Amino acid sequence: MPIYEYVCMECDNHFEEIVLKQDETVSCPNCNSENTKRLMSACRAKIAGGDISINGSSSSSSGCAGCSGGNCSTCGR
Repeated sequence: MPIYEYVCMECDNHFEEIVLKQDETVSCPNCNSENTKRLMSACRAKIAGGDISINGSSSSSSGCAGCSGGNCSTCGR
């Protein structure tokens, strides 16, 4: 079961919810409003040589595969 991040459009509460169906209506636990929006979650994975984020950029000192450690538009280093 995936855990999704949401924001309530009424009270600006940010919360996580386990959702069985992707189109399931989720209520805010703070104000009970159903006017909620699912957010894109940030994701990071630990691999040999550094961290990789969901967009493929690297936090290792060597940079991403596209620039081999120099400045480039791919990873913003």
